[in-house]
Amino acid sequence: MAWVVLILSGALEAVWASALSASNGLKKLWPSVVFVVSMCVSMAGLAYAMAFIPTGTAYAVWVGMGAVLTTVWAIATRKERATVARVLLLAGLVACVVGIKVVS
Repeated sequence: MAWVVLILSGALEAVWASALSASNGLKKLWPSVVFVVSMCVSMAGLAYAMAFIPTGTAYAVWVGMGAVLTTVWAIATRKERATVARVLLLAGLVACVVGIKVVS
């Protein structure tokens, strides 16, 4: 269960990072609300997962998931370009996250 919560919390990290960007420096109400709520839930999920998963492992998976999903969202919404190097590096990051899970 802790791993499921950790993965969902990593996905919420991407939500709050994207909402923070969309909030224009916390000047837009609804993106700011999404940012605060998703950040709190994401942190709570990370805290829960850390009770069962070693801190380094949990944090690496959480950050890795958030970074990959935030970048994928930015590419999907055309705020960033998808280059071969970027896609390969993101795939490498996903492979590292999976590897951390496998060896844990």
